[in-house]
Amino acid sequence: MTKPFGVGELLARMQVALRHAARAAGEPEEAVLEFGELRIDFARRAVAIAAREVHLTPIEWKLLALLARHAGRVVTHRQILREVWGATYTQQTHTVRVHMAGLRKKIEADPARPRWLVTEPSVGYRLRDRG
Repeated sequence: MTKPFGVGELLARMQVALRHAARAAGEPEEAVLEFGELRIDFARRAVAIAAREVHLTPIEWKLLALLARHAGRVVTHRQILREVWGATYTQQTHTVRVHMAGLRKKIEADPARPRWLVTEPSVGYRLRDRG
């Protein structure tokens, strides 16, 4: 910025810089994402289905947050393992399946026929952004 500048301009530029930094860190711009009855509050690390709060384990939260950041797109098993468990777990796809089953039991009305957490066979998972 060149001088002279107003405080309003400085604050606006700082907000843009913070928004870009959050996006680069993988955080969604919105503090709350809603997909029909599914509500994910990133600021509070809270999830609700039809206004009913759902308790998630730390791993389940990381899984759901990752899928929410990529809502509507397929997230591969390898990407999930790397971002949720770390680089040394890239081959343990059974771990993802076990935790995804637990997450579905808490979020889905019928875990056998998921509305939100969709399996993409042999590829990964997707959070459906329309219910």
